[in-house]
Amino acid sequence: MHVLFEEDGAFKTATILTDNDASLQVETASGKRAKIKSANVLLRYLTPAPGELLEQAESLAAGIEREFLWECASDGEFSFSDFADDYFGHKATTVEASALLLALHSAPVYFHRKGKGRFRKAPADILQAALAGLEKKRQQALSIERMVGELKAFTLPPEFPPLLSQLLYKPDRNRGETKALEAACAETGLSAPHLLEKCGAIRSAHDYHFQRFLLEYFPRGTAFPDTELPAPPAGLPRASVRAFSIDDAATTEIDDAFSLQTLPGLGWRVGIHIAAPCLGIAPGSKLDAVARERLSTVYMPGNKITMLPDAAVERFTLAAGRDCPAVSLYLTVTPEFEITAHESLVEIVPIVANLRHHDIEPLFNEQTIADGLPEFAFRDELKTLWQLANACEGRRGKPSAMQGNNDYNFSIDGDLADPESCRVGIVERKRGSPLDKLVAELMIVANSTWGGLLAEKGVPAIYRAQTGGKVRMTTSPQPHEGLGVKQYAWSSSPLRRYVDLINQWQLIACLNGDSPHFGAKSDALFAAMRDFDLTYAAYAEFQRGMERYWCLRWLRQENVRTIDATIRRESLVKFDHLPLLQRVPSAPELKPGQRIRLNIEALDYLTLELACRYGETLDLVVPFAETAEATGDDSPEAID
Repeated sequence: MHVLFEEDGAFKTATILTDNDASLQVETASGKRAKIKSANVLLRYLTPAPGELLEQAESLAAGIEREFLWECASDGEFSFSDFADDYFGHKATTVEASALLLALHSAPVYFHRKGKGRFRKAPADILQAALAGLEKKRQQALSIERMVGELKAFTLPPEFPPLLSQLLYKPDRNRGETKALEAACAETGLSAPHLLEKCGAIRSAHDYHFQRFLLEYFPRGTAFPDTELPAPPAGLPRASVRAFSIDDAATTEIDDAFSLQTLPGLGWRVGIHIAAPCLGIAPGSKLDAVARERLSTVYMPGNKITMLPDAAVERFTLAAGRDCPAVSLYLTVTPEFEITAHESLVEIVPIVANLRHHDIEPLFNEQTIADGLPEFAFRDELKTLWQLANACEGRRGKPSAMQGNNDYNFSIDGDLADPESCRVGIVERKRGSPLDKLVAELMIVANSTWGGLLAEKGVPAIYRAQTGGKVRMTTSPQPHEGLGVKQYAWSSSPLRRYVDLINQWQLIACLNGDSPHFGAKSDALFAAMRDFDLTYAAYAEFQRGMERYWCLRWLRQENVRTIDATIRRESLVKFDHLPLLQRVPSAPELKPGQRIRLNIEALDYLTLELACRYGETLDLVVPFAETAEATGDDSPEAID
């Protein structure tokens, strides 16, 4: 005697060795012996042999039409063996009954299982819905197959253009287009961006990186909503100074300016003047909401996304030839460059000049200072302020610039809509120049002094602290060991950083004797600090990515095949004359500062990957200092 039984969702046959009522000892066609439950047995039969039954039943079941079978079945629950007798019009043979069982089992859309060997046909409405679903899946499968073929031929399927952002940056794996793209990538060995680029879907690698950033941080675009810009309050006193700013040529958000007045017999009165957009932007206003959402200006080579609308920047930037609202810190400085007193005022400041680095640095640098400065506008003021900066640096006991670090100015000539046609210029500029030190030290004085004033008056603010080498934002006036100051509250860039805007609101309220907008343990203050910290870091990471893109473009533009570099640590190197860090696994184990030559092998604008191989070790070894990124320190330049 043989049995047909079900085990683990599959039908099997075997010969009975022992029948113990509740269970059976059986031997399968392969010779394997097993114990099965009697309840799992669907048929007991004599012929054909176990190894032949399912083969014959499957052949017969292939000719049974599911639709006709459904028409023949009754509406109630039934056994497959009883239905087999009705279907075949006679007592069904073992092969016929098994064939019908296989036909029922393989058509779950038409027949619902109700137990071992028992079924019920699907109601007509449910069947039609299920069949419609199957047809939809079939059409989707055909559509996916077509799209895969088109993608492999580097032709963009017509369904793709409206979904490109999603497919590139946030793919929905339930969509057929995503499944087609993944399948085509697997078959071509290309990543999704590279395959879509070959299909002409990516306008440029620059656009690919920029749009990814916008999708995450500016999903509604970079345009500003219509907002009313209130005028600063009338009646502010006008300072009797001639203030001037010092910035690079591309700066439009001019936050800071300086002035110098001689105090006969006493020394000087040094003015540090910070633009005061807080006088026109009320907390909780629509313009505040815009700045709160953006949190900072976003910088990248050839472009930027400002925190405030152009109209607001234009109204409050410290532009030459205008009287501008400002918060001023006045320092009383002795001839020995000791700061003996300070005073803070909210006032109107006349700006007489916007000095630019490219104009002033050829005249005011370490060499010209040593040789004796030539005649030029603001020569004496710059020299005196530089001497004050040196004295402040000495008192802090910290250098104003990390040795070995340089700044890099990018110039992108051409239309960013077609970056391939743009000409890339990268100019290396040594940090720690007299102009750098002048600005950095006076900003440190302003931010630390105002941070101390807010702390003394008990006015909540947001501070930048560093203890134990770790830099963090905090609402407590803690030391910044990297700068050597007791506290440091970002207050000098309110046109481009939201934290500075907050601190300026608090500072102006403190100076005017008003209640500060943000009270002690303010949830809004904590939330703004947290969001700013995360967003500012993300913006900086994006800026580094775009700088890397343009560096790769420059290497290709200049047809650079070999380049010298300096070992930073392990296999990490810094390329000469570029803000480009790169791991070179092929480089031998060398000490930091060792110079090597690299062979550039491949560039990838989409992944920003650079393939280069170690060429040779150079004789020269340069003094090495870790970068700000490596140590976690804030350089004054980065701070401002």
